[in-house]
Amino acid sequence: MTTTNDAGWNFDNSYARLPERLFARQKPTPVPLPKLAILNEALAKELGLKAEALRSEEGAETFAGNRIPQGALPLAQAYAGHQFGHFAMLGDGRAILLGEQITPQGKRVDIQLKGSGRTPYSRGGDGRAALGPMLREYIISEAMHGLGIPTTRSLAVATTGEEILRETELPGAVLTRVAASHLRVGTFQFAANWGEEQDLRTLADYALQRHDPDIGKEEDGNRYLLLLREVIKRQASLIAKWQLVGFIHGVMNTDNMAISGETIDYGPCAFMDVYDPATVFSSIDVQGRYAYGNQPYIAAWNLARLAEALLPLFHDDETQALRLAEEAIAEFGPQFKSHWLTGMRAKLGMTGEEAEDEALIESLLDLMRKHRADYTNTFRSLTIGSREGSAPIDTPEFVQWRERWRARQGRNAESEVSSEELMRRSNPAVIPRNHRVEEALAAATERGDYSVMERLLGVLAHPYDHSPEQEEYCALPEESAVPYRTFCGT
Repeated sequence: MTTTNDAGWNFDNSYARLPERLFARQKPTPVPLPKLAILNEALAKELGLKAEALRSEEGAETFAGNRIPQGALPLAQAYAGHQFGHFAMLGDGRAILLGEQITPQGKRVDIQLKGSGRTPYSRGGDGRAALGPMLREYIISEAMHGLGIPTTRSLAVATTGEEILRETELPGAVLTRVAASHLRVGTFQFAANWGEEQDLRTLADYALQRHDPDIGKEEDGNRYLLLLREVIKRQASLIAKWQLVGFIHGVMNTDNMAISGETIDYGPCAFMDVYDPATVFSSIDVQGRYAYGNQPYIAAWNLARLAEALLPLFHDDETQALRLAEEAIAEFGPQFKSHWLTGMRAKLGMTGEEAEDEALIESLLDLMRKHRADYTNTFRSLTIGSREGSAPIDTPEFVQWRERWRARQGRNAESEVSSEELMRRSNPAVIPRNHRVEEALAAATERGDYSVMERLLGVLAHPYDHSPEQEEYCALPEESAVPYRTFCGT
């Protein structure tokens, strides 16, 4: 059933005009009792949508997949991916792209329903999603947005009135996700492996038009190589931002790396408490492939897979094409390090560049790891003088480090006040701590109480305020003999 357009939907469907092997036309599977659980009114306004209409019965039916908005053309995207290093054909197994909303500012964004039923790419799955994981993606993605990190956004979660079977029966739900696009490294891998070269070229042209239109207009130069270089730039910046706030994605498969440079697919992700580069939260990452400290290396590996897929477009001569790809991939490491060093200097209130800065930063991180210091609260304590969760601060080693740090700050071109302001802008007071996220999810899924989640979201929307209202959300969880684990439930 198609909806009327009281909500302000303004769809285009450019992806549906690509070669048909890249997608399958597919409508969402209707659910028995759609009900709106939570709506992101601020995001709705940005998209040119009317919250009152979205909160109606028709709005709930739209978010659950029972009604198709006017102008939408539902489809499931095909893609491939290296999952924990193993290559496979994949695709939207439980997600439907409704189309692209054109905002009042002329911006084009994907509107996708996640958990909306089986597709041709489901591979035996039920195509559904549970309420808890969908709310979890809502919380984490909106927290990332608050932190200033490029990310997909969450517009709404609707419950379905049905139970889905995982380890136990769980309430079903559908997440409405907003993205600059859902083009992934794996999308290009699919086109390169199961399509013709013209399909790959058409997809690359589409990516250029969608994300790098200035490059797409260039007549001179290798624009497909320039596309790769732009993706490398975006990912170098993104992964540095992850590292700077202690975010661990958890499942950095090539199908979970977006060409747009947005963080996508919040499965077994979490934020690190105690600083340790070996930190892993995912229950299935037993080898630590996607540990916090490995994320930059995995990003480079994933980008190399993108370069492999694009090789036929770089040069007719395979040897020359490979050389061009290798030169481009080699740019990731220095770019990532530059972004990370710039970010760490800001976190420590240091302006300009000095040769010893990296050693000073690494010395602090070594102290934090040795004393099992909380990552976020250590930088918060350096910023505002709080002592909670900052284990190394009372040690003689830290006193020596602090003297070096103060001396380095003293050589800033700006004043001490500017250093403090820089640190406040660069060190969040709050992150979505795992115990707080679980507390909010339990209240919502077990008692239907969304007030805990809404309060948490309100705090996470302004992580750099360093306000008294945030104080309780800075507290560390009680120690547990059981390590925190996340699961690929989203």
